[in-house]
Amino acid sequence: MAVQAFHSHSHTSSTMMMSLSLLLATLGLLVHGSSAEIILTQTPKVQSAVPGQTVSVRSKASSSMSNYLLWYLQKPSEAPKLLVYYATSRQSGVSDRFSGSGSGTDFTLTISGVQAEDAGVYYCHQSYSFPFTQ
Repeated sequence: MAVQAFHSHSHTSSTMMMSLSLLLATLGLLVHGSSAEIILTQTPKVQSAVPGQTVSVRSKASSSMSNYLLWYLQKPSEAPKLLVYYATSRQSGVSDRFSGSGSGTDFTLTISGVQAEDAGVYYCHQSYSFPFTQ
């Protein structure tokens, strides 16, 4: 399962204005660990934003997993791109508009000054227990 995000919509008035719609599906990741499966749930399901706005995507884990969370962006016909690892570490080459926060069970990906090129599918992945499924 993945999280759908940022579909561009054009609105016509006296001037053309682009808004970005953040469409997030609930994501459940089941990992068979030694103690219990970890379920990740992302919210919100739907969020709209205009260019320049700050957008946040949250992930809640069913049990504590320290900081072993990764955030990815996948654009149509492209491989997933790692944005953030260990919950807060930005991958080299990723814009500083993207930031991760949180630990334990609550995590957030924040996109400051959202832009049209941020359109794509956003999802999180845990690397706390084997197998590292998504």
